[in-house]
Amino acid sequence: MNKGLKGEDPYNDPRRVNDNAAVDTDVAEQVDHDRVSAVMMETKRSLINIRKALARINLGSYGVCAKCGGMIDTDRLAIKPTAEYCMVCEREVEKKNGKK
Repeated sequence: MNKGLKGEDPYNDPRRVNDNAAVDTDVAEQVDHDRVSAVMMETKRSLINIRKALARINLGSYGVCAKCGGMIDTDRLAIKPTAEYCMVCEREVEKKNGKK
């Protein structure tokens, strides 16, 4: 998957170095580069979360909140199988991290 994404990144095109692109072309390349970088970062983050969930399954702690030790609602796990926290603890963690 990353090879395909890297192929979409205009910064990986060796012809780009020799190209004296117009400002609008340069901006388009920057936007495409930023998009590819964001998708790659999100993909890596998702893979890490999936591996963590698989580890919890192997340890027998899947579905148990990592913060309070309570059970994570099955509806929540159906929507977000990689959930580490119950909804109450998730809200606390997001509030602590400045997310809404």
